[in-house]
Amino acid sequence: MTKLGIYGCLGRMGRAIQDVAPEEGAMICGGADMGDDPAALAQQCDVLVDFSSPAALEAHLAAARAAATPIVIGTTGLSAQHHAMIDEAAGEIAVLQTGNTSLGITLLARLVREAAQRLSADWDIEIVEMHHRNKVDAPSGTALLLGEAAAEGIGSTLAEAGVIGRAGLTGARAEGTIGIASLRGGSVIGDHGVFFAGNGERIELSHRADDRAIFARGAVQAALWLANQPAGRYDMGAVLGL
Repeated sequence: MTKLGIYGCLGRMGRAIQDVAPEEGAMICGGADMGDDPAALAQQCDVLVDFSSPAALEAHLAAARAAATPIVIGTTGLSAQHHAMIDEAAGEIAVLQTGNTSLGITLLARLVREAAQRLSADWDIEIVEMHHRNKVDAPSGTALLLGEAAAEGIGSTLAEAGVIGRAGLTGARAEGTIGIASLRGGSVIGDHGVFFAGNGERIELSHRADDRAIFARGAVQAALWLANQPAGRYDMGAVLGL
């Protein structure tokens, strides 16, 4: 049985992964949280899952590289510098980074990319996400993932086309942009909607998470898949063969 280690084991996702791992055929070999030694965990497990914080990523990647242990990174709020670290680590070990481990979201991202690619430029793309009141980053990693999928579909990047929130006299909407709006409140686990608005018609693609366990199951399935992969950078689409 594959031995799975968890960075951020005391958080919501860390606890959820511990609950579902046996059902998915994985054994939890240990966990680490703030103040624990990440190297010790990396040395005793077959694959790691990181749902901690951006500040801890550098140390976790270093531990994974030193132990030659594959790692799934589900931590959100990552910067360009963090992604550069991931790229570097992927030269030595298998790394899967994603803003959402839901298999449903993974398929949604593919549908968004295909819709954006097939629709003409006069279809406007807007993304709306809502999460619980305690979420600390915005937009969500999932909204950014969906935004990147849409940008890829129109032959751009989210850095070029993204408009994160709007306020004041913004003027008319610029063609080829992708708007992202964030809502926070209550205990919402995660709602995401992608709207393609044309002249006289609208397409809506959406996903609602009702149980945090879907992310935990997806993370474990990703870890089991990654444990047998060569060094490189992967995403959830690879797990589904997309």
